[in-house]
Amino acid sequence: MRIKRTTPRSGISRRSRLIAVTTGLVAAAAFAVPSANASETPTTFSASALKGVSGSVLKADVPGTAWAVDSSTNRVVVTVDSTVSKAEIAKIKREAGSNAGALTIKRSAGQFKPLISGGDAIYGGSYRCSLGFNVHSGSTYYFLTAGHCGEVASTWYSNSGHTTVLGSNVSYSFPGNDFALVRYTNSSVSHPSTVGSQTITSAATPSVGTTVYRRGSTTGTHSGRVTALNATVNYGSGDVVSGLIQTTVCAEGGDSGGPLYAGTVAYGLTSGGSGNCTSGGTTFFQPVTEALSYYGVSIG
Repeated sequence: MRIKRTTPRSGISRRSRLIAVTTGLVAAAAFAVPSANASETPTTFSASALKGVSGSVLKADVPGTAWAVDSSTNRVVVTVDSTVSKAEIAKIKREAGSNAGALTIKRSAGQFKPLISGGDAIYGGSYRCSLGFNVHSGSTYYFLTAGHCGEVASTWYSNSGHTTVLGSNVSYSFPGNDFALVRYTNSSVSHPSTVGSQTITSAATPSVGTTVYRRGSTTGTHSGRVTALNATVNYGSGDVVSGLIQTTVCAEGGDSGGPLYAGTVAYGLTSGGSGNCTSGGTTFFQPVTEALSYYGVSIG
């Protein structure tokens, strides 16, 4: 995602594909590459073969795709949004060559795009994103948000009129990663270690199947489950982000940067996805542990 569920205040997406995590229930249709004979023993692919197939999907460079290795099925699951054509799916299979049987193709409703909008709204330039988690290094306080948000604005405010400043970017990383660090410059603004009313005391990586919650400035709080780890998504225009948490939690434009968590534990920052919070969707999150390590900051 410039998960980016980056939502211009005008309501028009900066980039159609980069609305990072909307959400739309993953369509039930899954197109697995069939074996020649249903009675045949399924082919077992080595870790190196699966890694090669993942590289082939990246090489195919089809915007609107996301992929991760599913260790339970020994396959590379490629989720494609509504913009991906049959010809583009065929291109992915061709790139995989003799290992095309390791691919499982699934369709997701809607379009993968980044979402800009801890859940509270933050405003920068003509965009709205969501604050992820408040963090600190000693007595200096910051907040994390999506990297694609940090790319489009350097100073952030708590209101659309830009009259109450929050702080300025220290740096951002996008694409590749999708996180940004903003230093508080307004001493009158409090920065509790909470998401809404939920206190956050630590950070971790969730397991596949974990029930998680996401809070954002557009859609509030929604829950879902983790479906994959270390996923890669191609938002188009060269914006490829790797190492993401893939979930069934919904999100919409403006939710970008918002927190993924469960109880007191922080998991991720909203990057992007497809769908909406009416029909459901697929959403991707930047692991927060990576951002904390990269910047040398702590939660709590």
